[in-house]
Amino acid sequence: MGLELIIFIAAILFGILLYWRESNGNKLYKLLNKIVNSKELQMKPDDKTGFVYQQKILLRIVYITFLFLIISLVFQFLTPFKPFGSYNGISLFASCIVGTLIGTYVATFVIKSGEVIEVKKDDLSEIVSETIEKGKDIIEDITSKEEEVIEEELKEEVPKKNEKSARERLKDKGFLK
Repeated sequence: MGLELIIFIAAILFGILLYWRESNGNKLYKLLNKIVNSKELQMKPDDKTGFVYQQKILLRIVYITFLFLIISLVFQFLTPFKPFGSYNGISLFASCIVGTLIGTYVATFVIKSGEVIEVKKDDLSEIVSETIEKGKDIIEDITSKEEEVIEEELKEEVPKKNEKSARERLKDKGFLK
């Protein structure tokens, strides 16, 4: 289980690296596109689509599985390691595919959030300063309300000296003797 976890984490990092590398340039995909497709069906020069970059999930799974299948077949026939010889090899094969797929989506999230932050960099500073000002206003409101409540409580506690009691007022009106 320990080796599988290490390989899974390494596959996630490989997926991030693969996605980042393809986001910078997709020459291999364009070459394969020129070989396979006719002139009318070839991709445009400004198209950035790659094997995993800007692809749908199904095509990503197909390309990643094909990549690891080729690598596993090389290991199976050209080295003493036999990845398809046991359950552990097949489990590692599946972990590599899933980890790489997860890594491509993590890289997508990081790259897209970096682009959004870059675009809204100026707006973010304004939003942060507005938020700080609103926070200061709220704190001032809370402290001033607390002071008002304390002042009101002090006023209520102080008895009114000049007012007559209820008995004296009734005597003044002539209801009591």
